[in-house]
Amino acid sequence: MTAIMMLGAVHTAAAQEHGFDFQVGSWRVHHRVLRPDRTWLEFDGTCVNWALMSGQGNVEDHTFNKPSGVTHAIGLRAYDPKTNQWAIWWVDSRDPHLPMDPPVKGHFENGVGTFYSDGLVNGKPTRTRFIWSQITPTSARWEQALSSDGGQTWETNWIMEWRRS
Repeated sequence: MTAIMMLGAVHTAAAQEHGFDFQVGSWRVHHRVLRPDRTWLEFDGTCVNWALMSGQGNVEDHTFNKPSGVTHAIGLRAYDPKTNQWAIWWVDSRDPHLPMDPPVKGHFENGVGTFYSDGLVNGKPTRTRFIWSQITPTSARWEQALSSDGGQTWETNWIMEWRRS
């Protein structure tokens, strides 16, 4: 049974442990990032993902082909079977020595992964949400949204459309 089939069928520890199996491999990624002036910056990139710790972890290596130049980032994930949750951390090449933000944590249910964290954005308490959806063997969608009111309202500020290379 594939991870995608397991995620769509049940919310079990076995399905959670393999929640990111779909992402292993090479991808073309189209990005839309909300700018401060409320317009969207669009650019393409690539991502290579590989499993770690027998599938209970993975790392994704991003290249962003922005109009202002190429940048890079890595995403690191780890699954904790005690809590049945994944944690996700991010490192950006533009400032790689900044302290890491608190990880977003969450799980997959009915084929959708939802992950949250609480931290500071520009000095203000902010809740962050990641959603993985529309997962198929050859595509996926990821979006990030922020909330300054404890999750009552959300503003999506980054969308990634993934296509298998």
